[in-house]
Amino acid sequence: MNNEIFIRRKQKILLDNSNNSDPTIEQYIATILKNLETLGFSLSLPIINILKTYSIEQLKTFYQQLIKHLKQSIGAHVQYKPMYPNFPKQVMDTDSAVLYFNAIIHYLTEGKWLPSYQAHDRARLFDLKLQVIELGTEQEFKALFINLMQAKTSLSETDKEDLNWFINNYPNAINYLPESIPHKENMATIIASVIKKGTNDSYANINHHFKTATDVLRLTVALSKGDISLAASCKFISFNRTTRRLLLTLLEQCNTIEEDMLRYKKRWIRLGERLHPSEFKQFNKANQAFHKLRNDIAITTFNSQVNASIQQKDIVKTLHLLKSRAGEFARRLDYLLRTSTEQTLIIDSFREVTANIATPVLLQVREYFKQRNHNPSNLRVFFPKGDIAKAFAIPNTLPPLSEVLCQQVVSLCEQTLIANYQARSPLGKVYINPELKNYIVPFSQRSASKALKTIVRGSKLAIEPNATTIRAFLWWKNGRERTDLDLSAVMLDNNWHYKEHISFTNLKSTKYNAVHSGDIVDAPNGASEFIDLDIDSILRYDARYIVLNVYSYTEQAYCDLPECFAGWMTRESPNSGEIYEPKTVANKFDLSANSRIAIPFIIDLKERQIIWADMSLSRNPNWFNTLEGNLRGISLTCRAITEMTKPNLYDLVYLNAKARGSLCDDKTKADTIFDINDGITPLDLDIFMCDFI
Repeated sequence: MNNEIFIRRKQKILLDNSNNSDPTIEQYIATILKNLETLGFSLSLPIINILKTYSIEQLKTFYQQLIKHLKQSIGAHVQYKPMYPNFPKQVMDTDSAVLYFNAIIHYLTEGKWLPSYQAHDRARLFDLKLQVIELGTEQEFKALFINLMQAKTSLSETDKEDLNWFINNYPNAINYLPESIPHKENMATIIASVIKKGTNDSYANINHHFKTATDVLRLTVALSKGDISLAASCKFISFNRTTRRLLLTLLEQCNTIEEDMLRYKKRWIRLGERLHPSEFKQFNKANQAFHKLRNDIAITTFNSQVNASIQQKDIVKTLHLLKSRAGEFARRLDYLLRTSTEQTLIIDSFREVTANIATPVLLQVREYFKQRNHNPSNLRVFFPKGDIAKAFAIPNTLPPLSEVLCQQVVSLCEQTLIANYQARSPLGKVYINPELKNYIVPFSQRSASKALKTIVRGSKLAIEPNATTIRAFLWWKNGRERTDLDLSAVMLDNNWHYKEHISFTNLKSTKYNAVHSGDIVDAPNGASEFIDLDIDSILRYDARYIVLNVYSYTEQAYCDLPECFAGWMTRESPNSGEIYEPKTVANKFDLSANSRIAIPFIIDLKERQIIWADMSLSRNPNWFNTLEGNLRGISLTCRAITEMTKPNLYDLVYLNAKARGSLCDDKTKADTIFDINDGITPLDLDIFMCDFI
């Protein structure tokens, strides 16, 4: 498991030398390298040298484990059988009446009948650049998990699974717990794993991590396998007496628990039924708080005081209150500046507390006010907390704010960030690739999909320079009943107006070189669909954006399927190589959200970029299980995603370099490199979340 994680996250593996070399071992190693080449991978020389010390049996075990991990990472562990085996040319050449007739028979038999065609020999795929798997170190491997534990932003489900493996399987893993775990959700996940491990030292030295009642609530939710963002309610498990005493001990030590518990009143009342606090008379504060919640006894809250002072237009009192909670001040800053005439006083008060604001919040406030009056789409995009990557776009109705005020806020944030970063370890000479401006800072990964290349929603990936075609693919297997998923693509012009779409209702375009491999409606043993999109031909007809969609036509949620994933390949010649060619996979990602509509990515043909959307949309009156029912919603939401402004990695690193080193234009002379493929890359999210935010 350790190498599965290391390969997936860092494209590295751990290997030890052996003394069992066989005289013929190099022949076997050559065979391994040739097999890996078909998947688009190779091994570094240090790895090859270690493998030369292996016995044949050791080498066999190594190869079986490695090939399994690599195939799963790119989706090569399953068979792809599209309806038309000579796709794309076969679909383009087949009369529309025949395509329609085949589809009707397939639907009438609920997927039991498929047209029978002989697969033709395909032209050879030209060799591509291989991804080299490097030899990693034990220190690098441990650092990965330490970085995740010290991350200042929320983690993805994959991150949590990897941390859980580390705590439960790595020798003395508990000794690597940091003194401080900055992010509250991550803390709940980590401490819950420690408690579940159940060793003698499981409960040792965890009390200092818990400051508020909500911290304790998150821990109980994590132990119950619920949503630790607290966006959704949780069904609490029954806790044993030892755990109940621990949870009440943690609650008792926290300050102002009554106000904090009131925020989630109903959940605390339900949790009280599991904790039975009355059995532990020594916890007076906790028992009193539960008594007030159950009996609706009034509790004065901070927010009620702030709201009352705002209604009374008492700006002095409002600022006095907010200065005691700097994070809340930052969240209300825009409202205060646009509704009060005392803007100078507000800015001066904000200046006093910026040092108490967490760096992730400062970065987001800085970017927000930097772009406050510049919104080309005139839409505001929201991603609510929770397990599902939902997105909402609403009209931007905020009134303009003085550019002078905005710049003052930006300057205050930058000054504080630089001061904070100066306390961290020096970077020396720093090289930053300008392309990092296309990658978003990982502030919230809680809903990120598991992917071959995990990047942040809104980031933009360059399309390979020689690519002429983007080939999207989808693979799924039936859940408890017949499952019909549909892969679709909609073409939009420069102003996000509809041009055409490719889906099960329109297998091929009459204008573009765009074609669907055929709609399959049943997947007892797995099914696949493909869409080919020719870049130049679509651009010629004034389309610019292509939005890829996956719809659950039979309305099962993706999380209820045994396996479901999608991705895309870049091809120079779409009729060469196999339809699914592992070495051409640019990215592969799991579809596992509790939703029925997914928009994984958007293609900007003009800029030759893939915009990572990673959105799963729940079914509601504005969203339907077909592309045609969602054209307006897709256009608005995807435009907002494409044009939204979020802090990017270039600016993040620039601020760090300004505080901790000096900029260097020559990569060969740099001490620290931030690049797309060298040094610290956009895929090293654990490093950014720990050391640079």
